[in-house]
Amino acid sequence: MHASAEPNATLVTIVTEAVLESRLTRDLTACGARGWTITDARGHGPRNRRASELEGGNIRLETLVTDAVATSIMDVLSREYFPSYAVAAWTSAVTVTRVERYS
Repeated sequence: MHASAEPNATLVTIVTEAVLESRLTRDLTACGARGWTITDARGHGPRNRRASELEGGNIRLETLVTDAVATSIMDVLSREYFPSYAVAAWTSAVTVTRVERYS
């Protein structure tokens, strides 16, 4: 695959409190995500210290999905997570080899 290939998937990246991992992965599955990668995350943001820093810190969750699934995930985050939790989330158009594995 060369550099001029058109994006064919959406990468959803979520950085949040580690205590939300199980709930978040259930919601992603319900939205249609077929898999994800979770890593520990550290950083500094607009919200100061949280109680969860004593309970496991932060995670970075990444999932490759279709545009429709990405929209569903962002809707759930906006409704169920953003008002009450420290969550940063963004989407990126990406080019994926073997895209059929993620759709």
